[in-house]
Amino acid sequence: MADPAPAPAPPVPRGTRREAWLPALLGASWLAWFGVLQWSVVRFRVPILLTLTAVTVLLGVWVARRIDVPLPRWLAPAVLVGSVAITMAVPLFSYLRGGWLAAALVVLAIGGLGAAALLAVPGRRTALAALATAAVTQVSVAVVAVVGDPAPRIDVWVVLQQGADALARGENVYTQQWVDSPGVQDFFPYLPWMAVLTAPGRWVAGDVRWMLLVWSLVLLAGLWSLSRGRVERVAAVAAVLVLAPGTLTQVDQAWTEPVLAALLVWFAALVHRGRAWWAVVPLALACASKQHLVLLVPMLLLWRPFGWRRTLATGGVTGALVLPWLVADPAAFVDDTVTTLLTFPPIRFANTWFLYFLNEHDVTLPFVVTGLAMAGAVAASVWAVWRRQPGVDEVLRWMAFVLAVANLVNKQAFYNQFWLVAALVAASLAVTGRTTGSDEADPRAADEDGAGLTPRARPTAAARPG
Repeated sequence: MADPAPAPAPPVPRGTRREAWLPALLGASWLAWFGVLQWSVVRFRVPILLTLTAVTVLLGVWVARRIDVPLPRWLAPAVLVGSVAITMAVPLFSYLRGGWLAAALVVLAIGGLGAAALLAVPGRRTALAALATAAVTQVSVAVVAVVGDPAPRIDVWVVLQQGADALARGENVYTQQWVDSPGVQDFFPYLPWMAVLTAPGRWVAGDVRWMLLVWSLVLLAGLWSLSRGRVERVAAVAAVLVLAPGTLTQVDQAWTEPVLAALLVWFAALVHRGRAWWAVVPLALACASKQHLVLLVPMLLLWRPFGWRRTLATGGVTGALVLPWLVADPAAFVDDTVTTLLTFPPIRFANTWFLYFLNEHDVTLPFVVTGLAMAGAVAASVWAVWRRQPGVDEVLRWMAFVLAVANLVNKQAFYNQFWLVAALVAASLAVTGRTTGSDEADPRAADEDGAGLTPRARPTAAARPG
């Protein structure tokens, strides 16, 4: 008798093959983004710009189509190993020399490979050890950078250092002349609370970079809050962000984006935990520290977990925070924070499309072109948030997309601005659980549209009604 025919194989669930390669694409995009960013300091290259643009397009597809990207255990260790390889192989700009530079690279290699090995082993204890490794690496790199390079030749550090001294004397940062600055000489390019939030590092320990380290640790605490204590998730995200290629340059140059990232992540964490009114505080501090964050505010007006009342309150608190400097010298304040930035000559090694046309074709793009690109990204975020009422994870990715587009068309955008984009994406992956409803939200409407669900739980595009 012939053997019975074998039973047919069960059908492959729809979307399985797509999901199988999505984590690899996410990891490759992260490494490509940071690989070219490490190379970009200080050089303009068309391949760098094309890579940043391609990854931004992928981010736009991700948020527009709400694609479900699973996070398998192998992903973070693979990215960490790749990050170490890029850090060692790609040209790295730093003011550190000799043994100090070697020490920083050794710290990054040990931290990256150690965290990768720990994350490859399941369990809460190994995850906690990986998280501790990321935090220790962050501290160690900062110590090496600050001690090994006590006076970096970059105007950001000079402005923040001398701005802190001006605050201590009760003087206006917008009327100062910076001494021995290799760049800007007579204006403070940030909103005033960037000086306030970094000054304690100078006052207590002699260098604003110590305070930037504090803010980096505050960022890690915010990731923990977003994850609701899911140690394996937060450890993976924190390690990948701390060990990203170019981290040493970020610390060495006294770039201020860790302040903004920490404040925005805590804004998201407080909303996520149902404390949306408290979220006004970190958001207002962020908006009172750097000008371009105003691009993120319109989407929050129509996002019910935060809502228009809190958004308007944020505007009021921001105004109150900057008012003393505006009243002290209105002309100096407007000139430094608006006029000078609009008229400041572009730096030719910024990897943006504005600089592409200037460098390659000697064409200066009119403001209407760059303005329309930014307005389009903001409009897309507003429409999507209003229509979908998504969870905090998707809102963070929309924030990242808006900033990425703004960077790509701006006159100036460097490693630090693009790092903030990646930090917001990483924070979105730390989110677990539902976003707690607010007094302005209709929970039934939110549930019907998948708002507040984790990336794994949210319905796929194929399953979602409409």
